[in-house]
Amino acid sequence: MGRKVTVATCALNQWALDFEGNLQRILKSIEIAKHKGAKYRLGPELEICGYGCWDHYYESDTLLHSLQVLAALLESPVTQDIICDVGMPVMHRNVRYNCRVIFLNRKILLIRPKMALANEGNYRELRWFTPWSRSRQTEEYFLPRMIQDLTKQETVPFGDAVLSTRDTCIGSEVCEELWTPHSPHVDMGLDGVEIFTNASGSHHVLRKAHARVDLVTMATTKNGGIYLLANQKGCDGDRLYYDGCALIAMNGSIFAQGSQFSLDDVEVLTATLDLEDVRSYRAEISSRNLAASRVSPYPRVKVDFALSSREDLLEPLSEPIEWKYHSPAEEISLGPACWLWDFLRRSQQAGFFLSLSGGVDSAATACLVYSMCHQVCEAVKHGNQEVLADIRSIVHQTGYTPRDPRELCGRLLTTCYMASENSSRGTCDRARELAQQIGSHHIGLSIDPAVKAVMGIFSLVTGRSPAFAVHGGSSRENLALQNVQARVRMVVAYLFAQLSLWSRGAPGGLLVLGSANVDESLLGYLTKYDCSSADINPIGGISKTDLRAFVQLCRERFQLPALQSILEAPATAELEPLADGQVSQTDEEDMGVTYSELSVYGRLRKVAKTGPYSMFCRLLVLWKDTCSPRQVADKVKRFFSKYSANRHKMTTLTPAYHAESYSPDDNRFDLRPFLYNTRWPWQFRCIENQVKWADAAFLPAKYLSRKHQLISIED
Repeated sequence: MGRKVTVATCALNQWALDFEGNLQRILKSIEIAKHKGAKYRLGPELEICGYGCWDHYYESDTLLHSLQVLAALLESPVTQDIICDVGMPVMHRNVRYNCRVIFLNRKILLIRPKMALANEGNYRELRWFTPWSRSRQTEEYFLPRMIQDLTKQETVPFGDAVLSTRDTCIGSEVCEELWTPHSPHVDMGLDGVEIFTNASGSHHVLRKAHARVDLVTMATTKNGGIYLLANQKGCDGDRLYYDGCALIAMNGSIFAQGSQFSLDDVEVLTATLDLEDVRSYRAEISSRNLAASRVSPYPRVKVDFALSSREDLLEPLSEPIEWKYHSPAEEISLGPACWLWDFLRRSQQAGFFLSLSGGVDSAATACLVYSMCHQVCEAVKHGNQEVLADIRSIVHQTGYTPRDPRELCGRLLTTCYMASENSSRGTCDRARELAQQIGSHHIGLSIDPAVKAVMGIFSLVTGRSPAFAVHGGSSRENLALQNVQARVRMVVAYLFAQLSLWSRGAPGGLLVLGSANVDESLLGYLTKYDCSSADINPIGGISKTDLRAFVQLCRERFQLPALQSILEAPATAELEPLADGQVSQTDEEDMGVTYSELSVYGRLRKVAKTGPYSMFCRLLVLWKDTCSPRQVADKVKRFFSKYSANRHKMTTLTPAYHAESYSPDDNRFDLRPFLYNTRWPWQFRCIENQVKWADAAFLPAKYLSRKHQLISIED
C-alpha cells in the first residue's frame, strides 16, 4: 500500500558559533532518527551556526563555516537515505537569508528562505536577514564550489516551493511564520501539502508553552495534515533559554511531545502516521475543499523518494496523547536551572558563589542551583554520558559520579552570609539553616571592618562623618551609608569567588550569582554596582510573586523546612540600624509600592505599552473597588517618578534569565532611554485633569471606562 510514514523532529542544545559541537549534535540526531525508522528529519532554526549569533551574522566567517558544516553533512554516510532539513544562513545575490537547506543522498533539493522574520521583543532578525517576499516563486541559486564538488549540482531551487515525493507533499514554515495572521501552512495545505515542518528558535517565557501548542493543533484542526515542530533548547550564549517542546501533531491531535526542559543535548521525536488519515479528514471539510479549488499552486520540487514503504500493512501507528504542561513554579524550577547548567559547563568555571542574605530572592537563587544539582544527578542516573563528562570536568575528578544532589551542591555552590552591624540574628540563622539543608559550602563573615575602612577614607579626606537618619543624618547621608554596605558586599563576593576554592586547595574560580528579581529591577530598588551586580542572575526576569510560589514548591518537593521561615519573614535589605535588635526597614515600605502592584505596573508599561496617562486610565477601572481616583493617580505618579529616576541602573543590569514579558533589561529587550525628565509634567497634568473630572462627576466605573479617553487636556 505505502501510506504510513515515519517522520522525525528534534530539539538540539546548539551553541552560537560552536560549529564543531553543532555538527556533532546534528549528526547524532539524524542517526537517532534513522534508527527509529524515520525518512524525514527536521532540525531547529539556524542549527548549523546556532541561533544566537547576532551580529556575527554580518561576518563572512559565519557564512563560510556554515557552508563547511553543510559540506560535512552532505558527505557523511549518516545522512544517506533520509531527507535532512537543516537551518543555516545563506547569501544569495549579496542578500543574507535565514534558510532551510533540504537535501537527500548528497543532492540539495531546495533552499527555502524564511519569509516572515521575528523582529520584536528579544528578536532582531531584520537587522541581519532579509525576508523572502516572492510568494510561490523560486529562482536558481548557484552553489559555492565546495558544495558543487560534492553534489555535482551547479544550481538548486531557491525560494518558496514545496517537495513532492513519490507518496506525499511536504512544505516548510520557519518559526515566526506560524505566528503570522496568514501562515504559509494555510495555502500550502489547500494546495495539497500533507506534511508541514516548522524549524523554530523559540525561547522560554513563563506561561507561554500553551500558545505554541495551540497554534500547531489549530493549524491541523482547520486544514488537516501532519505538523512537525523542531526547536532549539538550552542556553546558546545569551539571556534566553530555548525550551524545546518539539512536537508532532496530526488533524488537531498531538502524537509526540518533547521535553520543555532537559539536560539532554539531543532529543529526537518520531511518529508513524497514516497519510490516509489526513486525506479522509480533509475529504469531509467542504469549505476547505472549495477554498482548495481556488488556491494558487506552489512550485513543486519532484523528489524520487518515498517516506513510506510498500510493505507497511503491519507497521504500528502512533497514538494521540494529551500535552502535559508544567505549572509556572515548575517552569521556574527547571528552566533557569538548565540555563545555569549550560552557563557553568560552557564557561568552564568550577561552580557558583552566592551572597545568601536569608531573604526570598537569594534563597530562590540557591534553590535553583540545588534544582540544577538534582537534574544533573537524575541525568547521570539515566545514563547521560555527556552530563557525566561535563560534571567530572567541572569538579576536576575523572572518576567522580554524582548521586546525591546535596553532596553535589556542596561541590558546586559556595554561599556567604555577609553580616553588618545592621544585620539581624534571624536572617543570619535562616541563611545558615538553608545552606545546611541544601549542602552548600557556607561562609559567615562581617563586612563592618571594610565598611569602616571605606568611610574612614571619606572622613579623612573631607573631615566629615555622615550619619543614618535615625541618628539625625539627612536622606543623602542615609542613602550613602546604605549603598556603601551593598557595594562592599559586591567587592567581597568577587574576591571570594576568585579565591575561595584556592584557599581550600581546589582548582578553578566561581561564577558570581545575582539575586535581584524583575520587580525590584523595574523600580530600580537596588544599588548600582552592589551585590545585585554579578556574572549572571537566574531570577532577574522573574516576579516576586512567582518566586514565592517557586520557593514554596521547593520547600515541599525538596523537603527544605528552612524555606518556611524565609517565606514568612518580611522582605528587608537590612541596611539601616536595627531598632532594639529588630528589623526597622522593609522593602515595600522603602519602595512605597507593593510587589503585587509592581507586577501590574510592569505588565501595563511593557506588554500593554502604556505611558503614565494610559496606565492611570487602565488602573482607574481595574482598581475601582479598592482605590479612589486620587489614590490611583498618586500610585501611578510615584511609580513613574521612581522608575524613570532609576532607569539608568538598567544599563548595568546583570545578564539575567529572560522569563517575564515585562523585563526592564535594556541590554537586549527593553530599548528605552535611561535619562528621563522624572517630573513627567505634561503626562502628570493629563492625569490630574482626569482626577478632577472623576472626583467631581462621581460616575459609575462602567461609564468611566467608556468615557475616560475622550476627555481632552484642556478639560
